[in-house]
Amino acid sequence: HMGRFDFTCTDWHQTDDHSIMGRSISVSVDAANQVSCNDCHQPDLTHDDQRITDHLDTVACQTCHIPEGALRDPTKMDWDWSTSGDPDREEDPHEYLRIKGSFIYESAFIPSYAWYNGTATHYILGDPVNTDGVTQINDPIGDITDTNAMIWPFKIHTANQPYDTQYNILLIPQTVGEDGYWTTFDWDSALANGSQVTGLPYSGNYDFAETEMYWPQTHMVQPAESALQCTACHTETGRMDWAALGYPGDPMQWGGRTVTEED
Repeated sequence: HMGRFDFTCTDWHQTDDHSIMGRSISVSVDAANQVSCNDCHQPDLTHDDQRITDHLDTVACQTCHIPEGALRDPTKMDWDWSTSGDPDREEDPHEYLRIKGSFIYESAFIPSYAWYNGTATHYILGDPVNTDGVTQINDPIGDITDTNAMIWPFKIHTANQPYDTQYNILLIPQTVGEDGYWTTFDWDSALANGSQVTGLPYSGNYDFAETEMYWPQTHMVQPAESALQCTACHTETGRMDWAALGYPGDPMQWGGRTVTEED
């Protein structure tokens, strides 16, 4: 069952000769073949209120029409590999697995918001980790000056992953097989074995680095009666961090990004 109209996945992700419409921010390097709300809807004809229509050059449909994520089932928000390997800790697939570590799942989470033009940066094997903070696995591209970017809702998945403290790069462990971490629970040998496959150097010194991965929210679209209302964003306690988005303050008072000093 897929909502009010019983759509299936392939109603959107239409296929032709095994080519599936749609892009994944984690693996796609461009926005070609993306599925868009505008493929079916004409937003300027959908909204009767001009105040809503005025948002369409800046705010993605999903921002208002996906007010919360993980409404049906909880979703993994955090994964800490560093806690794995404990034979005495009770296992629960939503909290802890010896082979994978500990997790945090959430339901009905409030998305994070960022400018997004349909493309993203990607962490590539061998890139340095950010020793002063969080390493971005993928970062949505776009800002307030990018006319192709809109404010999008995201799930930000945080994690702790193994990295080489000498070479300062994320490492890929061997997990499966007799010599894999899921059998030996020995990080050193698992990372050494993994480096032989990836070609990444391994110094024998490892720790765990904080990472973030962005996932645009574009499923679980809500109908108009459940969409965000004005006060969800345009109040003192609203969900938008205007400064982080590049505004001097709430654009309802300060004006949108198309407003110039001459205006």
